[in-house]
Amino acid sequence: MAEISLGLSFDDVLLVPALSSVLPGEADLSTLVTSGIPLFLPVISAAMDTVSEHDLAIALAREGGMGVIHRACLIDEQVVMVSRVKRSENAVILKPHTVRKEDTVDYV
Repeated sequence: MAEISLGLSFDDVLLVPALSSVLPGEADLSTLVTSGIPLFLPVISAAMDTVSEHDLAIALAREGGMGVIHRACLIDEQVVMVSRVKRSENAVILKPHTVRKEDTVDYV
């Protein structure tokens, strides 16, 4: 039987304000949801229709967290939301603005 590791919620932890020698950017908050799914920001949204849709899931994913799409909608709507999340980092710019090295700053 697999051993269950310790998990903590907000009510289980109390941070006492004090001087720290660790800068915020140096802190490693990463964790594993499963053996193959890392989170770099240990935040998972609630699967509630008033909380978690594609916009929040995209924002959390970009920061290293995870958004859970709620089930209070039709399956087709869930598919659309998940597709939007999955495609959010692979956006294709159809008509990108480009400049050439010969172009002046004034022209650009």
